[in-house]
Amino acid sequence: MTFEEIINYRRSVRHYKSQAIDTEKVKHCIELATLAPNSSNMQLWEFYHITNPVILKKITVACLNQQSAKTAQQMVVFVTRQDLYRKRAKEMTLLETQNVLKNSPQLKQEKRIKSWKTYYGKIMPFLYFRLFGIFGIIRIIIVNIIGLFRPIVYQVSENDMRVVVHKTCALAAQTFMLAMANEKYDTCPMEGFDSSKMKSILKLPYGAEINMVVSCGIREEQGVWGARMRLPFDKVYRKL
Repeated sequence: MTFEEIINYRRSVRHYKSQAIDTEKVKHCIELATLAPNSSNMQLWEFYHITNPVILKKITVACLNQQSAKTAQQMVVFVTRQDLYRKRAKEMTLLETQNVLKNSPQLKQEKRIKSWKTYYGKIMPFLYFRLFGIFGIIRIIIVNIIGLFRPIVYQVSENDMRVVVHKTCALAAQTFMLAMANEKYDTCPMEGFDSSKMKSILKLPYGAEINMVVSCGIREEQGVWGARMRLPFDKVYRKL
């Protein structure tokens, strides 16, 4: 399919056939999802590919027994891992250092490596550190002072950074759903779930959060609720 055909094919499916889907194809779609754009390339996400029937039933209960969950052949749970920011920052420092050594002129390597070490070694930990909202207030005070003299990002509270991580994970989820549509597989993103039960089922640590659960399968004819409805384009489009 062309990209436009993929966009038009993808729908949120509420009822799937009992027909099995290829686990390896779904896994490949998750691999493609890792190529989604993400903030500072920190990749603060994890993807839980659920194929075990016993776990699927438990997750269905956690998803409030929605029909999209009850009939799903597989599910993918998109999880944010802001708690891994230090580990990811170290990994990105190493990767960017290797990238500089491979692609930059030798005379500029030292300066660029130092720049990446500052970015991932100091700025990222400064932005992602959490302390019951207190550290976010400190960041806000600092950026508001700096903002008096030059443009700066003001959204640096602890809640702001949580939003950033969830936006990033949602981009991966959308990429996954489009990849699945290209395979003629169907999906439905679900935000209605018991997050406490879900974390318990997946054995997630305290710092992890559920971004969304995506059910997977092949649509039944009644699985799509009618024609797609959107607001008139001129209500949401602004050209400046």
